[in-house]
This record gives sequence, structure tokens and C-alpha cells, in this order.
Amino acid sequence: MEPTPGQRKAVFVLVVLGLAGLGVLLVRPGASGSAAPAHSPAASPTPAASPPAAATQPPATTPAHAASQPATSASTGTAGIYRWLPFTPSELTRAAAVATRFGDLYGTSSYTESATRYVQSMRRVITSQLSGVLARAYATPGVAGTRVRQKQVSTGISSISALRAFGSGSITFIVAIHQKITGTKGVSRSTGQYAVTVTGSGGSWQVSDIELASAGNA
Repeated sequence: MEPTPGQRKAVFVLVVLGLAGLGVLLVRPGASGSAAPAHSPAASPTPAASPPAAATQPPATTPAHAASQPATSASTGTAGIYRWLPFTPSELTRAAAVATRFGDLYGTSSYTESATRYVQSMRRVITSQLSGVLARAYATPGVAGTRVRQKQVSTGISSISALRAFGSGSITFIVAIHQKITGTKGVSRSTGQYAVTVTGSGGSWQVSDIELASAGNA
């Protein structure tokens, strides 16, 4: 039976409404599992782009100006720090040279030499009081006996690790003394950290004390 005009109009309306409903489902965010990835605003909101824009606001000349300031401050600070120290850069250099020279000699010895000869090699860089202390330590029976029995020969090389303390006439360095010891038991190496105090002024410095760095400030 042929549909009447009224029936055809009703079917048309239903089709239009169905298509409209389908369109809403297709364009509504989050309406289905397949629709979410297609909508980038949900994953990357527009406000997230604002920080990069803010970062570009400073003038192009600002970084160059800021970079030049630390260099100026550093050079001024390095030159000015000696105004607060009781010695000049050259005095500090000479004192450090005495400390490392002493460290080299302190770590160098031979089973064939006496305590007197051992400290004599250091006479130019140590005080007379320290000379006596080192001689007694070198001749300690237990230490000296082992040195002779094993025919030990030691070579010392030192380097300054830090500056621990200073006063008007003294500077204490932390000195690392590296030793290579050869003998009847082969070759061994050791490194000790010592607080080495030099006293004097100007170009005249001598080592007046040595102790283990772990013992505290000299």
C-alpha cells in the first residue's frame, strides 16, 4: 500500500531527528572512547603555552649584561680578599712552597741513614725545635727497627689540599704526602693528610709543626 503524504512527512522528520542526534554524538567531547584522542585541547590546555611566552619578555640585551657582572665581581673579590689577610699573594706562594718542600723531604728516607742525617736534609725549611722532634720520632725503636729489617727506602711527593688556618705570622696548610716505599717485602704506596704549620714573614718561612690532619686545627 502506498504511504500517504502525512506518513511520508512523519518518516522524514524521524530521519532528520536521527541524523541530528548522531551528529551530536560525533562532536561531543568524551562521548565515546574513540572521540577523546581527536580533541587536543583536553590533553594540552591552551594556558600551558603561556610560560614560554612570558620567558621571552626580557630584552635581548639583559643576558649579556647579566653575564658580564659575575666576571667583574669575581675579579674584584679575588683582588680585594688580600685586604683582609695578614700576608700578600707572594708571601702565601712562598709559604706554600716551603710546606710542599718539607712534605717531599719528610716522606723521603732510607734505612741506611741516621736520624741526624734524615733531619739535616730539612734544616733549611724547619725550625730547630721541630728538628729535634722529628729526629726522636725517626729513631723510635719500633719504627727504626722495621725500617732496617725490611731495608725500606721511601720517596715522598707532596701537594697542598687546603689552607686550614692563618694568623699574623703563621699559616697552616693541609698537605697530602704520597709515599712510595720499596723493601724486602716489595713495593707499597701510601698517602697521609697532615696539618703543616709554617711561621715567619715575607720571604722567610719555616715549618714549625706537623701533625695528622685528623687531629684537629694546629
